[in-house]
Amino acid sequence: MTRTPSLTLDDQRAEFARNRFLSMPVAGTIAWSVIGVCGAFLPVDLAAWVLFIGTGSIFGIGLLVAHWLGEDLLGKTRPINAFDSLFFHTIVMAWLVFAIAIPFFMIEPTSLPLSIGILAGLMWVPFSWMIRHWIGLFHGIARTVLVVAAWYLFPGHRFVIIPAVIVAIYLVTIYVLLTRTRQWPGEARSDRVLMYVGDSRGHGQGPAWIADARGGVLGVRGHLRV
Repeated sequence: MTRTPSLTLDDQRAEFARNRFLSMPVAGTIAWSVIGVCGAFLPVDLAAWVLFIGTGSIFGIGLLVAHWLGEDLLGKTRPINAFDSLFFHTIVMAWLVFAIAIPFFMIEPTSLPLSIGILAGLMWVPFSWMIRHWIGLFHGIARTVLVVAAWYLFPGHRFVIIPAVIVAIYLVTIYVLLTRTRQWPGEARSDRVLMYVGDSRGHGQGPAWIADARGGVLGVRGHLRV
């Protein structure tokens, strides 16, 4: 990340919301698709291993997808933003749910897609607030309700139907993220948004960071005097 002058939390939140956020849902789609396909052919014990490995690898897959899509998932080229840190804390929260899922799995092996499927999706709820968009709430609520329904309605195919439900929700999420307006309320519509003006000490003369409409930082545009 790049050092910036002190920005308000509202400014940082607006900047954070301009990102596309496609890499993680695409990674989730890939992982849960593999889990569902393997669940159709493997016995429960092996399907469970695929689920553990697949869901634990989503962030790593997301890094590869981000590189392919040109997204800066780690925020290395963007100004430091508190909401990037908050986003990574939600990812850590998703990893910690394994501590709940494993004991239930030891008692009822087919509970694994239910517990991981729901608990790992809860990170979308705070994400919805972070970007001021309904898609995170939709993802978290729809995923919870539909996964529970699938677990009860298809007891013999839980390692197939539940991943299929989650993949369907991911696809809707990806579509909405692709088509949403990444414009903060009150901002003028523009293909390029001035991120800040000032140097690392907060002085009025410094590099102007420019972001394109997809939320990526294009670089420094000379020096402006304000």
